[in-house]
Amino acid sequence: MFTTFSLAVILDCTVRIVLGTALGALIGLERQLRARSAGIRTNALVALGSTLFVLASELAVAGGSSGDPTRVAAQVASGIGFLGAGVILKHGASVSGLNTAATLWASAAVGTLTGSGDLVIAIIGAVMVVLANPLFRAIGSFIDRRRSINDYETIGHEYTFEVRCLQQHEVKIRSLVFDAVHRPGFSVRSIAATDLPDDIVSITAVLDTTKRNDADIEKSIEAVIQTPEVLGVRWDVEHIIPSD
Repeated sequence: MFTTFSLAVILDCTVRIVLGTALGALIGLERQLRARSAGIRTNALVALGSTLFVLASELAVAGGSSGDPTRVAAQVASGIGFLGAGVILKHGASVSGLNTAATLWASAAVGTLTGSGDLVIAIIGAVMVVLANPLFRAIGSFIDRRRSINDYETIGHEYTFEVRCLQQHEVKIRSLVFDAVHRPGFSVRSIAATDLPDDIVSITAVLDTTKRNDADIEKSIEAVIQTPEVLGVRWDVEHIIPSD
């Protein structure tokens, strides 16, 4: 069954659709400039889709069908979570993509407002989303610079542990390294071996911890250091700060 709408309704819907897409693209521009996974196209499509869902509900009601546009808006808000989860990545103790996921969620809200006809509020919301990322990023960076080294303990640390030995002892030393790093408090990201000149092998283990404790890493590699076949041992630590 086809429903006929007046020219005024069609023009109103067109304005909402175009504006919703444009506001989503505006929000995505900042993410695109930051080289994030969800840029102009993704945010534009999220806002456009939200606009269309709400419009579809309103038009159905206008055409005589029973329904509640607010329920559609609620479903959009929950459904966008699946898309947002796809841009959140975890690398060991480091998590990235949280701000991008939140931006997608905000784009959906802007599209929902546009589809509902609240154009001025949608424009204000889009402008605030665009301003929020760079503004609060600058504030966050300022706070981070004023933190002491101990304030990062809850964020995470990455230890790189390298052992060198002759190729003929690789199996034995690799086993020692494996046992040394698989201990409570350490999350082993990788263990790799690289051939070097003069028949030397470099065995490198990368570990993640939520709390820095250099004494633990020293204790864990004590057996490796004391092994005669080991030619050299090196380790360093890096603070892990989540990116957006």
